[in-house]
Amino acid sequence: MSTGVIIALIVIVAAVVIVAAVLAPRARRGPGGQNLKRRFGPEYDRAVARHDGDTKAAEHELTERVERHGSLRQRPLEPGRREQYQARWTAAQERFVDSPQEAVAEADRLLAELAGARGFPDGAQYEEQVSALSVHHAHHVQGYRRVHRVARADVVAGQDGDGRAGTEELRESMVEARALFEDLVSPARHENRRDHSDQRDHKDHRADARESVERTDGDTAPARNNGRAHLPAFTRRHAKGS
Repeated sequence: MSTGVIIALIVIVAAVVIVAAVLAPRARRGPGGQNLKRRFGPEYDRAVARHDGDTKAAEHELTERVERHGSLRQRPLEPGRREQYQARWTAAQERFVDSPQEAVAEADRLLAELAGARGFPDGAQYEEQVSALSVHHAHHVQGYRRVHRVARADVVAGQDGDGRAGTEELRESMVEARALFEDLVSPARHENRRDHSDQRDHKDHRADARESVERTDGDTAPARNNGRAHLPAFTRRHAKGS
C-alpha cells in the first residue's frame, strides 16, 4: 500500500472521528430545534421569551420536559366520569353569571383534578403537572396557567380586601382554559377506535340475533319487517337524549 493511500485513509478516519464528536452532544440533547418547535408550538416561543431570547437554553428546558414526561400514557376516562366532569364544567360556566370568582376557582380545581385522573402528576404538584401537560397538550396548556394565575391572584386579593381581577379578565381566562378541558375530557384516538369497534361488534351481534329470530319465526318475519319500516327515523338528537 502506497504512502499516499495510507495518508488518505488517515485523513478519512480523522474526519469521521471529528464528525462523530460533533454529532454526539446533539444526540444526547434529544430532539432538534425544529422538532421541538413543531411539537411545542406556542409553548416553544414562550420558553424562548422566558429565557430572554436564548434559544439553546429554551430548547434545553423543553428537551428535559420531553425526557421526564414524554413516555407518559394518558389514562382513559370511564363514560360516567367523563359526563360528571362535563356537567361540572357546565355548572361552573353557569355560575359565572352570579359569581365569576367562584366559577374561575372551580375551573382551576376541575382542570387539576381532571389532569390527575388522566394520569398526569397530581394537582398538588402544580408546576410538575403543567410541565407534563405542556409536553402532551402544548397548544392549550397556557389556558390552565392563566386560569390558575387569576384564581390564585383573586384569593390573595380577597384576603387583602382589594385588587381582584376584573370580570372581563376572569371571563377570558375561563374561555381560554376551556380548550384544555375539552382536550382532557375527550376520548383519545385509540379509545375512539375501540368504541367504534365495540359498536360494530354490537351491531353485528344484533344482526345475527335478528336473522336467527327471523329464521325461527318463518312466515312471521316479513310482517315484522314491514311493520318496522314505518317506524320514525332515529335521529342524532334522539340518540343523545336516549
